[in-house]
Amino acid sequence: MSMEFDRYTSWVEVSRRALTSNVARFKSRLGPDVRLAAVVKSNAYGHGLVEASRVMLEAGADWLAVNSVEETALLRHAGVQAPILSLAYIPLACLEEAVGHDLRLTVSNRETVDRLGAIAGRMKRPARVHIKVETGTNRQGVRGEELLALAQAAARHPYLMLEGLSTHYANIEDVTEHQFAELTAAALLFPNTFFNLARVGIGLYGLWPSKETRISALQAGIALNDLEPALTWKTRVAQIKTVPAGATIGYGCTDLATQDTRLAVLPVGYYEGYDRKLSSVGYALIRGRRAPVRGRVCMNMIMVDVTSIPAAKLEDEAVLLGRQGEDLISAETLAGRIGTINYEVVARINPLLPRIVV
Repeated sequence: MSMEFDRYTSWVEVSRRALTSNVARFKSRLGPDVRLAAVVKSNAYGHGLVEASRVMLEAGADWLAVNSVEETALLRHAGVQAPILSLAYIPLACLEEAVGHDLRLTVSNRETVDRLGAIAGRMKRPARVHIKVETGTNRQGVRGEELLALAQAAARHPYLMLEGLSTHYANIEDVTEHQFAELTAAALLFPNTFFNLARVGIGLYGLWPSKETRISALQAGIALNDLEPALTWKTRVAQIKTVPAGATIGYGCTDLATQDTRLAVLPVGYYEGYDRKLSSVGYALIRGRRAPVRGRVCMNMIMVDVTSIPAAKLEDEAVLLGRQGEDLISAETLAGRIGTINYEVVARINPLLPRIVV
């Protein structure tokens, strides 16, 4: 184990090669006339906001897309000078800070437009806005019949620059017969939606929005099937013990050792983002072999069965998500076991855990 990781009990490794390769593939797909906005909101889908942003900008991403002023501040304080676009609602109280950070804002209401225009005028500093159009999700965005009025309101403010018009299509991830598109899926499947800027999300991290999107890409002959997952989540063995047949394991005595059982205690639990629904159904990889979770997932610990891994020892690396040896625990595998999607699996890894670019 590298000395760099010795002090951590749980950490996330992010592959520079994978992110660089994925950015290159999307850049090639989009073509030379379309800029790529890498979506790095929500701690870069769990991959580390600053760490992933730097790698993707070095790899050729043109813009970054975030969720908040706070994310923008972290990037600016880290020295990131690239254009940054917020995809979410920014509170009125944060608009002056947003202008100060040169944050481009997605807008869908008159109150934001008027307040932002007044602030930009007072600061004598341009504020760039992108109007969000509603196309079927019925969440953020203006309806088509309201679009012109909002654009005209923006035009009345001399320091307000109407820079973009965008949408988030409603239904591509779950079907193979498509009418509308999610961001990454649209960038994969529908060149006529690119215009001059494409916001690409989970695909940049090597994950597919859904199995339906992947099937559609295969059917269309799109050469993006070698997208490479960039994230590996690791912990280490904190204790090994043998419990006798008949002993119970975990809170609530929910598991029972039917034979003498060798357990490894791993210092990670639902606080770190390892879902409690993985109790007795998840597994880790230790020395390239599967170690099933025994008993309930605790706040900061899980117990895994290493009876069949006699060489397992204290401080061995254990992989919770990613590859070790010839085996792989994918985000899709974990998502299937807890009844969710790969987005949630990676995005919920505790942001306090170190993200290390390898």
